[in-house]
Amino acid sequence: MKSLESREDIELLVNSFYDQVIKDETIGFFFKDVVNVDFKNHLPKMYSFWESILFGQMSYKGNPMAVHFPINETKAMENRHFEKWLELWKKTIEENFTGQNATMAITKSENIANLMAHKMEMARKP
Repeated sequence: MKSLESREDIELLVNSFYDQVIKDETIGFFFKDVVNVDFKNHLPKMYSFWESILFGQMSYKGNPMAVHFPINETKAMENRHFEKWLELWKKTIEENFTGQNATMAITKSENIANLMAHKMEMARKP
């Protein structure tokens, strides 16, 4: 295992994570059927997002919350979906990385998942 310390490490993490996500029965359909994600465009955004979150590079430009609201309107993004996302993310980190940045990637992902799950639930309320 190695430390999570470079953009190349983030690319490995994100690629390994999405390899699991698209096969997952609980959340894979969001990426394949609901959105039909173009991974050639999506993955570089995720590299930049996590590079900004973990290393302060500020390479990500966008609003991840805003992107998810229209998906939530099409198909409810429920707590169980975010729990599965988090489970796969943690598993991917723990299988590949160790150290302070790996721990921070888990902590940040927990915060993101909890906030997004809450916001998506609130958006569905009348």
